[in-house]
Amino acid sequence: MKKDNYEIGRLGEQRAERYLIKNGYEILCKNFRIRGGEIDIIAKKKNIIAFVEVKTRKTGSLVKPVEAVDKAKIKRITETAAKYMIENGIKLQPRFDICEAALYPNGDIRVTNYIKNAFISEDEYALF
Repeated sequence: MKKDNYEIGRLGEQRAERYLIKNGYEILCKNFRIRGGEIDIIAKKKNIIAFVEVKTRKTGSLVKPVEAVDKAKIKRITETAAKYMIENGIKLQPRFDICEAALYPNGDIRVTNYIKNAFISEDEYALF
């Protein structure tokens, strides 16, 4: 059965969540949405709160998953993260990560690259 992009993305997020748990993170929230923004996974480890953008592509894709996170996407993610921290009284150090996952021809999805501190918002100091 052929998977559509939404399904591929959802499965990639599930794989990323398992990866984070396996690596000692506590999942605080999944698919946090506000008007104009969404964060795939929000996780905590020690004094860090990680806002994780998950990008999943089929193997052999011409574009790396990380390349889909442009300046506009970064602005939306950081603004959404600030809102989450304010709403929840979070005092942890924020970090923005990207989790790259790949869909293999056999249907398996694997995390291929986890990038800590993948980006910093130009407006970060104003937000946090």
